[in-house]
Amino acid sequence: MRYLTETDIEALAVGAAILGTGGGGNPYIGKLRCLQELRRGVQVPLIDLAELADDALVMSIGGIGAPIVSIEKLEEGREALRAMHALEEFCGRKVDALIAGEIGGGNAFEPILTAAAAGLCVVDGDGMGRAFPEMQMTTFSIYGHSSTPAAVADERGNVVLFAKVASELWFERLARSTVVAMGGTAYGAEAPMQGAYVKRAAVPATVSQAIRLGNLVIGANREHRSAIPLICAHESGVHLMDAKIVDLKRHLRGGFSVGDIALEGIDAHAGSRAHVVFQNEFLSFERGGKVEICVPDLVVILDVDTGHAITTDVLRYGQRVSILGLPCHPLLRTPQALAVVGPQAFGLEGTEFRPLGSSSGRP
Repeated sequence: MRYLTETDIEALAVGAAILGTGGGGNPYIGKLRCLQELRRGVQVPLIDLAELADDALVMSIGGIGAPIVSIEKLEEGREALRAMHALEEFCGRKVDALIAGEIGGGNAFEPILTAAAAGLCVVDGDGMGRAFPEMQMTTFSIYGHSSTPAAVADERGNVVLFAKVASELWFERLARSTVVAMGGTAYGAEAPMQGAYVKRAAVPATVSQAIRLGNLVIGANREHRSAIPLICAHESGVHLMDAKIVDLKRHLRGGFSVGDIALEGIDAHAGSRAHVVFQNEFLSFERGGKVEICVPDLVVILDVDTGHAITTDVLRYGQRVSILGLPCHPLLRTPQALAVVGPQAFGLEGTEFRPLGSSSGRP
């Protein structure tokens, strides 16, 4: 166990944005709120999965909704805490620790902020190892845990409790409808899990991974070096392309920010063209009529100069970007997982998932 520091929080904001693959919510506000808590003297312990007792009760915490909405619709600050308390009351037991539903973007900070308010510890791991747009797409759900009972809360004081649903997909549909009615963003707590299950199903050490990744980028900026090759080396990724955004289509549909990006190569990649599709997160990278990277592997778009992530909510015409492909965790590559987070789950018909680094022609 160790306590999170201000340096950790600064690095986490950078690293979680990269792992968020464009989604998870902009981490800036979450970073500021966490720094404020630490400066008030609040200590938040971060514990390794191995330190978690088998009978500990662990609750997954996170935000829900379209990232572009969260820029203007600021949270009141205690939504996730209210959702957690409502679920504790319903279950009749206090939780022992919190874990992120997804490490990507602003959702990396929600369990930290809730733990700071409740006096709990945060588990070093999450349910995705990245960000995905739908609630059933966690390794917790994929490998057998029921997300309900669950609670969703908004900034107005509304708390909606889902006692039981027919399936994980139905929970996503009903919770998404609730979030749309709440204005496009809300914060939720899902059914507590036993520590023994979390040890098996969580993507391990992703908070530490994001902090290390963030420190790498911050250090490269300080030394006036390119962060791009360092990120690729650290994450066993590939540098796909440097490009300029020459067209951008983005709109809200069903509570998601969806669209596509047209890219035109610059510098060493001049003359090439590519295309990225997104649904809150970047789903696929296509060049020359061939999908080179797709979910569940990570398509990451970074500022070409700083190596900082560009989330889907702040994409704009003319941005100069670097596109990377990073491998997902093996927990997301099983047939069981691919049925939920593979390309067909996002409507990418005809697209075959070929793991990054495989011998099937992918870089």
